[in-house]
Amino acid sequence: MSSGGLELPPGDSGHEGGPADAPGGVPGGAAAGAVSLAGPAETGSAGSARTGAELDWGADAWSEVRTRAQRAGRAYIWLNLIEQRLRAVVGAVLRPIYEPVHGQDDWVVAAAGPAGQEWVQRAVAVREVSRRKGYLLDSADDNVLSFLTLPQLRELMVQHWPCFEPYFDDRREIEQALDELEVTRNVVSRNRALSRPVLEQAERASARLLDVLGGGAGSPSADRLPIDAVEDLVGDRYADVISVHPDRVRLQRQLPAEDLFGGARRLDAIGIGLNLLVQNYSGRRLVRLTEAGCRVRLLFLNPASSAVKRRERELGLRKGELSRSVEMNILHVRRVRAGLRDPSRFEIHVFDETPRFTAYLVEGESSGIAVVQSYLRRARGMEAPVLVLRGGGRGVPRDADHGLFTTYREEFESVWEDSRPVS
Repeated sequence: MSSGGLELPPGDSGHEGGPADAPGGVPGGAAAGAVSLAGPAETGSAGSARTGAELDWGADAWSEVRTRAQRAGRAYIWLNLIEQRLRAVVGAVLRPIYEPVHGQDDWVVAAAGPAGQEWVQRAVAVREVSRRKGYLLDSADDNVLSFLTLPQLRELMVQHWPCFEPYFDDRREIEQALDELEVTRNVVSRNRALSRPVLEQAERASARLLDVLGGGAGSPSADRLPIDAVEDLVGDRYADVISVHPDRVRLQRQLPAEDLFGGARRLDAIGIGLNLLVQNYSGRRLVRLTEAGCRVRLLFLNPASSAVKRRERELGLRKGELSRSVEMNILHVRRVRAGLRDPSRFEIHVFDETPRFTAYLVEGESSGIAVVQSYLRRARGMEAPVLVLRGGGRGVPRDADHGLFTTYREEFESVWEDSRPVS
């Protein structure tokens, strides 16, 4: 049986080492004591029996393979980043100590010492083979350090921790993160199945380790959703869409309201009742957010408009149920505005048009993010699919003309111009 659960075809008598060449074997037959790997005989349409494994993959098998490949690919990107970052750190710290005495080619061998003699000599041998076969495509990789694996780089760091201690506070945190990554590295290097929990653990450990080693992108709380390795590589394929969720419940597991709105310098929201903000972010937090310098503009659907009545009929709600809910949300944010020292920074408007989408456009000091949902005829806002968009800031440069964040920003401004303020 293969690792995929498929049976291997029977041996060919004409191949070297096949049954015909085995001691005691007979041409075309199995050797004495051999175990047949052939599948059960099957009868074709003409009545003739045929043997062999079924090599075709069904839809379920292809789906499983793609899932494995996607998870392994995502994990590999993180592992590659960690290995390159750790290699740069080890080189920056240990090279000035060993290279002046042992030379450019031998300083890594000297740093490994007797304890690492075996694995460093293996790296030297692999480097020589790569040279002869033309595998070194970049001259910057023509050094022994580039051929050390993640565990070997870790060993160098542990052996010489007094040299690294001035740069890093917590040796235990670095070693713990590398321990967590070792499981993922072992699975990916041998092309085995990687479970989602292990992948998520590896991503968290990688982000933490990059931050400790000085290669992180900043605090997640400051940027709400940190740019990860996969988005850096393939984000431009999807304009500025960075994640998609089947409903708002799944969104809030990854991006709670506190992380979405916290630290915002500008918050614009448009929708029917804006429940994501009003019901998940307390009034006191909204006051603190505004007093800290955030400018807030909220656009509600007019609860007295005919559009609310049509929406109630679409959702099968009792007459006046949705309009009362919107009124309560508007009253809540009015109380928040009344408690501010500068109410002009907190604007509330209503619009009378048919609502087409709800959007929360949040911009901070260095990054922006948007949560957008389209209105479906039979699904309430909590059940509608959600797009999360990246809006400017640090990270991969994007073409603003093709970004959805800009599109929804323009839509918001257009509706805002035609709306009416709430006194």
